[in-house]
Amino acid sequence: MQALLEFAPLAAFLIAYYARGLYFATGVLMAAMAVLLLVDYLRERRIPPMHGVSAVLVFAFGTATLLLHDQRFIQWKPTVFFWVISLAFLGSFWIGERPLVQRLLSVVLADVRVPDRTWHRLNWLWIVFYAALGVANLVVAFNASEETWVNFKVFGLTALTMVFLVAQALWLTRRGGAAPASATEPGDAARAGSQE
Repeated sequence: MQALLEFAPLAAFLIAYYARGLYFATGVLMAAMAVLLLVDYLRERRIPPMHGVSAVLVFAFGTATLLLHDQRFIQWKPTVFFWVISLAFLGSFWIGERPLVQRLLSVVLADVRVPDRTWHRLNWLWIVFYAALGVANLVVAFNASEETWVNFKVFGLTALTMVFLVAQALWLTRRGGAAPASATEPGDAARAGSQE
């Protein structure tokens, strides 16, 4: 159920794009994000930070796109989102007790012991990865057709993120071994959210 909620705004955006074009799809994406936030709040009595950040960006860039009738605004949205994530990972070196990647993945990998040095390296990898995704979005948005960008946004960026996450989990599982996690590295309830 949660996976369907995560990807529903992207699916709605894609369907709306092929039905009536980018401007209509932008409005549908904004409405879908509002519904996602409402469902989040009704189910959990809170809005996950990733959904909140994504929604604010969708509303801001979507409104600019529709009011100014300029698709460049909505094309910038994924880049800004990824760069905000990259900055959040960077900031986690100074804010909080553990790097953000450790907080996110320790839930999934609670039984895998990973040295702090490795978590710090992985956190840098995530910083670079999300910064690079932002650049990749701009390259496609401003050098390819609108349809190519829409497909890259929905399928390409999502696939790259999923492959990156799975590769990280597999690498950590192999490298860390299935030893119990130390008492100083408990699992955290944080989770990664959707891109949109």
